[in-house]
Amino acid sequence: MTDLDLDDRAMEEHLLEAIHREDGLAIADVLDPLPYSDALRLLLNLPEHDRDHAFALMPAQLAAEMVEEAPSEMAATLVAHMIPAKAAEVLDELGSDVQADVVAEMEEADADAVLGEMEDEHAEDVRRLIAYPEGTAGALMTAEAFSFPQEATVGTVLRRLASEDEDFERYRGQHPYMVDDAGRPVGVVSLRGLLTAKRSMHLSEIMIAPLSVSVETPLETLENIFDEHPFLGLPVVEADGRLAGSLSRLAVDEALAERAESESLRRQGVFGDELRSMPTLVRSRRRLAWLSANIVLNIIAASVISAYEETLAAVIAIAVFLPMVSDMSGCSGNQAVGVTMRELSLGLVRPADAVRVWLKEVSVGAMNGVALGILIGIVAWAWKGNPWLGLVIGAALAFNTVLAVSIGGVVPLLLKRLGQDPAAASGPLLTTITDMAGFFLVLSLASLAMPLLV
Repeated sequence: MTDLDLDDRAMEEHLLEAIHREDGLAIADVLDPLPYSDALRLLLNLPEHDRDHAFALMPAQLAAEMVEEAPSEMAATLVAHMIPAKAAEVLDELGSDVQADVVAEMEEADADAVLGEMEDEHAEDVRRLIAYPEGTAGALMTAEAFSFPQEATVGTVLRRLASEDEDFERYRGQHPYMVDDAGRPVGVVSLRGLLTAKRSMHLSEIMIAPLSVSVETPLETLENIFDEHPFLGLPVVEADGRLAGSLSRLAVDEALAERAESESLRRQGVFGDELRSMPTLVRSRRRLAWLSANIVLNIIAASVISAYEETLAAVIAIAVFLPMVSDMSGCSGNQAVGVTMRELSLGLVRPADAVRVWLKEVSVGAMNGVALGILIGIVAWAWKGNPWLGLVIGAALAFNTVLAVSIGGVVPLLLKRLGQDPAAASGPLLTTITDMAGFFLVLSLASLAMPLLV
């Protein structure tokens, strides 16, 4: 056992002692010195009862830090296990965007109970953020915006900046936005501009016109805007132009990273924010839904081999190359899937572009298929001394590579058109079809060339 393991064990024992004594300050003493990720890991390794008891006892600010560190689904579980009054106290320490992410993952009854304990204004902000479609500016923004009437003076803003108002923390360093009488943003002032202007000047004298985005602006468009402009944040407006909140560059970057991670996990059959601290039955049920479907797909692929048992028995060397042909073709297909998924996320292709995508993939697949076919054909020829075996294996790989990239490039677009999740379904379809096609091509070509192979 390493020194690190011993330290973890000692901290866990101290933490459990504090929990059993119901000493919230002692719990904080154990967790406060640790990075948030280490503190959360220590808590999640506890039995569920002790973990929930720890969150009930610890100071609200510390609990909020742990909730913010956790993935949204786990954070929702932690909050839902608190009594509503404590849960509301913890959420009140977080920004409205994090509050909305957590509450959105909770069961409706639990969410209503917690929102009922929150201040009316904050609860209304959370309900408003949850109502916006996922992946839009409205869903990613914070409801709090640092705004002033355009008639206000520079001194007014500076006094607010220098105040000890706790609510100011919610603005997270936003630039001040100027709004008109109807609440529409009409200007923005940089912090540098505030510091260099006379305190008696009106904001309207130093403000510049802001670039704003609608609450309905999708994530792909937001990514492009922040790529083109060096803004740290943008005002978000409702359909009528009223200021709805503020969107930070960090929120967009985090959303893009989460989407990429989620798509990668779905391609591997992991759905949702699975963590090993979750109930075993829940984790098992989620994985079985994927694995059960794969059993059927693999039976179909195996049936192709069964139909050519005589060919395999006559030329046993073919069996060595079957997994190579299917695997190499699958790799080529996954490259095509990756490119299509990226172009879909960037808005560069649509389902209507399927034919154009297919033509481009076929040309790449043909070139790579021929090159790979020649390589594996030479290997097969050199190994068994039979050029016809090399031709069969090489031709099968070439044709299967073209098929694989065609499927990989087009299937995500077709699934998108049908309203299905292309990230989750493209992988299994590609794997099954390339396996079946690879087995069929190798075995059928071998059957036709049987007199030349034996």
